[in-house]
Amino acid sequence: MKKIKTAVIGAAGYTGGELLRLLVHHPHVDLVYAHSNSQKGKKVSDLHPDLIGDSELEFTGEVIVEGIEAVFLALPHGATKGFLEQHPFRKNTVIIDLSTDFRNESNGFVYGLPEINKEKIKTAKRIANPGCFATGIQLALAPAVAAGWVNQPVHISGITGSTGAGKGLSETTHFSYRSGNMSVYKLFTHQHLKEIKQTFGQIHPGFDSELLFVPYRGNFTRGIWVTAYLPFEGDLLDALSIYESFYKDAPFTHISHIDIDLKQAVNTNKCILHLQKEKGQLVIYSAIDNLLKGASGQAVQNFNLAFGLDERSGLNLKSIAF
Repeated sequence: MKKIKTAVIGAAGYTGGELLRLLVHHPHVDLVYAHSNSQKGKKVSDLHPDLIGDSELEFTGEVIVEGIEAVFLALPHGATKGFLEQHPFRKNTVIIDLSTDFRNESNGFVYGLPEINKEKIKTAKRIANPGCFATGIQLALAPAVAAGWVNQPVHISGITGSTGAGKGLSETTHFSYRSGNMSVYKLFTHQHLKEIKQTFGQIHPGFDSELLFVPYRGNFTRGIWVTAYLPFEGDLLDALSIYESFYKDAPFTHISHIDIDLKQAVNTNKCILHLQKEKGQLVIYSAIDNLLKGASGQAVQNFNLAFGLDERSGLNLKSIAF
């Protein structure tokens, strides 16, 4: 079986580490190198100790372009454009960027939300991976937007684990701040709203409803829980039918008819949705793992699509369950 020569740039952070964990076991991947300027010369398993016995790679500070068929960019937001200008990969190299830099589909990048853009991703050489909150919110609301149900302001709240803020420490990611605590940030102004509105405008031209999003910092490490609600005149069975039809070809997005919890999604590439109808409102709950379906898992899903592989390859993961 031919394996795809693959590299990870920015492999020392949370999303880079998750990519390594997925790719070392991917049946179609030859992981050629893991790049990190800050960790060059160190064994990958010294920085990511759970990879002991899985990889003998060492981090390199050298960027190898020749012979690389796929590259994942897990660089800080704002750094990708400059990196690609300094290190131009061949046109036939599939580049999957996990930063915000090209989510507006500039420079030939396709927005990599498979549930919406699967056919475009299959032929893309440049893919912009969605944001974590953006993924949870879009999958919660996309069927309702496509059906034309969203024509008033939508109220959304979402809580994310500390890994969503990246590996670098700050006051609000420090254990002493997060433990036993909860806080709001970027009220109604979160950066992921731009890409969400872009997608909703594509699936329902003219979409201009306000998305009133309240993001919370949670006192746990992984996962995102989103709650969204909007006025809805139909009954719950109608809504469930529309949602199940919309996601019938989406192997990782599932509609649950019973209550859900966050641990069902943590450590998987799933998005699990649950719908309720109360007091004239359609309420949608969405649960994902911010590092997997919200980042590295979805990036591998896009890799699979771009190379004509089974969408599930390398992503048959087990939830933590309890």
